[in-house]
Amino acid sequence: MRKQRRFSLGMACVAALVLGMQWTAAVTVANATGVHDESARTEAAVIAVDQHWMDAELDGDSAWLDTMLLPEYRSISADGAVHTKAAILAHAAKNRGNDAERRKVETWLKAHPSAQSVVIRGDTAILTFYDPKLGARNGVRSSDIFVYENGRWHALYSQHIKVGG
Repeated sequence: MRKQRRFSLGMACVAALVLGMQWTAAVTVANATGVHDESARTEAAVIAVDQHWMDAELDGDSAWLDTMLLPEYRSISADGAVHTKAAILAHAAKNRGNDAERRKVETWLKAHPSAQSVVIRGDTAILTFYDPKLGARNGVRSSDIFVYENGRWHALYSQHIKVGG
């Protein structure tokens, strides 16, 4: 993903990826303290899975993405375009062995800081990225919905919104 302008599929994927990169600092702290078990039913695990997702897309790890994204996964860009699991996997495969996409994402992140929140209710987690200047109530940029199945978190749906740059 990881921003909310009218994008081509490639730019929509970059946008989705970009917001996920905001989790880098949180995941670094979690890793330093040993709290990064992606199979746990915790906010830290959702954050870790999201970071792994970002890295898998940027590095072209289609095999990991194929297991994490549910078959029904859909990403809806700010312009309403629907991107399927197959499209995400194909885009990730293009990144394999090439760091150009990672450089784009890192540049975007520097220019568009985001904050995030995680809500877990039962077997569902909602991870939300928002413009910190506008706050979580008015500045939502995107949300990812995860479902806990077979001992791990899986992405089901992502929605991206144009707000705050």
